[in-house]
Amino acid sequence: MAKRIVSIGECMIEMSGGEDRTYRLGYAGDTLNTAWYLRALLGKDWSVDYVTALGEDRYSGDIRAFLADNRIGTDHIQTIPDRRPGLYMIHQEKGDRHFTYWRDSSAAKLLADDKPALAKAVEGAELVYFSGITLAILAPRARGRLLGAIVKARDNGAKIAFDTNLRPALWSSPRVMAGVLTAAASLCDIVLPTHTDEAPLFGDKSVDDTADRYLELGVEEVVVKDGSKEALIATPSERVRVAPKPNAKVVDATGAGDSFNGAYLSARINGKSLQEAAEAAHQTAGIVIGHKGALVAPELVQ
Repeated sequence: MAKRIVSIGECMIEMSGGEDRTYRLGYAGDTLNTAWYLRALLGKDWSVDYVTALGEDRYSGDIRAFLADNRIGTDHIQTIPDRRPGLYMIHQEKGDRHFTYWRDSSAAKLLADDKPALAKAVEGAELVYFSGITLAILAPRARGRLLGAIVKARDNGAKIAFDTNLRPALWSSPRVMAGVLTAAASLCDIVLPTHTDEAPLFGDKSVDDTADRYLELGVEEVVVKDGSKEALIATPSERVRVAPKPNAKVVDATGAGDSFNGAYLSARINGKSLQEAAEAAHQTAGIVIGHKGALVAPELVQ
């Protein structure tokens, strides 16, 4: 029987491109992107399930089919009548990406409303992965239900991995965001923050400050990303710094951090060292940023 990974969050309709007002429809979302690369890089001994909520509309059906076609499990996707997937558009302006979102009626906001379904979704998982965006889109009580299910999964032997993935616009205040993310991180085995996102909120002066803050919460393994600079991987007994290969061609940076996470976690699952896992993560992210969109063909990263 295949060992199981569960990724929890929101899959959205992605409209990318925008040249001559022509857009390409795809599907993406931070935790889905990471699940995609976990699926691409892990063998048949592993199953990867995506836990979210969708509606009954055409695009919800298309997302289910898309996931299933790419060997990502859909058995624990809830159906919420009268809801639909969120949507976002990407456009390039002055050399940078800009995002516009429509997610008020997103079914994924209700993914933690059914407590028994949530418990069943994480039951038997070897690894549970979620993000700050997963928490940000939920109502406060739903966040509590999700974290409760994660605690139970950890008590039953699952490793818990968490990307804080700060999105201030999704939170009621910086104070609430900092409090919830800190509480969530304290429940996790592996935390994968991005230093440049964390520094303004938490006052971290360096990547080491970011790592130390999470280690002090009891996190066993902290993977601090820092864009094109070297990543710091820290445990209570070891620190490793790994830089990406220089001069990577950047076509589209969408999904770079998510692909890094997927490659890092898959390498660690397969027994690779901190150094080896970080090198594999940089390599995968370097491939992803050389292509348009968050999801590149699995064969490109294998």
